[in-house]
Amino acid sequence: MYKSNELLKKVNEALDGLVYDRKPYSLYEPIKYVLSIGGKRVRPVLTLLAYNLYKDDPERIMTQAIGLETYHNFTLLHDDLMDNADMRRGNETVHKKWDANQAILSGDTMLLQAFERIEACDVSKVKDVFKTFLITAYEIGEGQQLDVEFETRNDVTEDEYIELIRLKTSVLLACAVKIGAILADAPKEDWENLYKFGEQIGLAFQLQDDLLDVYGDPKVFGKVPGGDITSNKKTYMLINAYNLANEAQRKELEKWIYAKEFDRNEKVAAVTKLYDEIGIRQLCEKKMEECYQLGLKYLAKVNVPEERKAELKAYAADLMNRER
Repeated sequence: MYKSNELLKKVNEALDGLVYDRKPYSLYEPIKYVLSIGGKRVRPVLTLLAYNLYKDDPERIMTQAIGLETYHNFTLLHDDLMDNADMRRGNETVHKKWDANQAILSGDTMLLQAFERIEACDVSKVKDVFKTFLITAYEIGEGQQLDVEFETRNDVTEDEYIELIRLKTSVLLACAVKIGAILADAPKEDWENLYKFGEQIGLAFQLQDDLLDVYGDPKVFGKVPGGDITSNKKTYMLINAYNLANEAQRKELEKWIYAKEFDRNEKVAAVTKLYDEIGIRQLCEKKMEECYQLGLKYLAKVNVPEERKAELKAYAADLMNRER
C-alpha cells in the first residue's frame, strides 16, 4: 500500500506531465499555470487512497484523480474572478495575470478537460462514476449560488452555513473517495460509507479554513490572517458571532461590518477580540471535532481490514491538524 505523500508525489508528477498540444496555446497557457502553482491536491490523493483500500495499483486511475483536481481548480479560477481576488497560493490569479475574458474561456476549457479525464475510465464503470461526478458538479454550483446570496444577508443560521459548505466544499471530497471506491470494484455499501466519510471530513476541512483565516500563524499559513474579516465574508466564525453576541457586542460587530473606510489591522484585531469574548474559536473547534469523529464512524463501517484503512485515517488526521 502507498503512503499519502507517495501518492501526492505521483499526482504532482502526473500534473507536470500533462501535454497541452491543442491550439491556440493562449487558451491553454492559463490552465497550465493554474495547475502548476501548487495546492494540497487533497481530492486526487483521497481518490487514490480510497482505491488503494481495495487494490494495489492506484496509478491505474490517475487520469480520473487528475480530472477531479482539474475540476477543483476550474472552480477556484471562476471563484477568484467572482471575488475579484488578486492572489491565489501566493501567485497572481488568472484574471489578474491575463484578464477576465481569458479566465472565463480557460476555465470553461478546464471544465471540459475534467469531464474528459473522469469519463476515461473502464467502460463498465462510466455510468456510476459520471453520475457521481455530475451530481457533485450540480451541488457545487448550488453552493456557489448560496454563497453569493448569503453575502447580502445578516440572518444566516449555522445550519444554513453548514449546508453551504457541504455543497461548496465537502461534496467534492466525498465524490473523490466514492469514485475511488467505484473504480476499485468496492461493494456499493462501501461507496456510500466512504462518501459520508468524505462529506464529514470535508466539513471539518472547511471549518479549519475558517479558523485558520482568523487564528493561523502567518509564517505557516502563507498569508496574513483576517482576510475573511476584512471582506465581511460569511464564515462559521462571523455567523455565530453575530447570532450569539449580546447587544453591545453585536453593535460593535455591526460597526465594523458596515464601515466603508477602516484600518485593516484595527478591524481584524477588533473583530478577533469579539470572537474571543464570545468563544467562537472553541465553538468552531468543537464543531470540527464532531464532524471529524462522525466521519471516522462511517470509515469504520467500510468493509476492509483495519490495517488497510490506516493510511486514509492518518491522512484525514493530518488534514485536521494542518496549519495552512
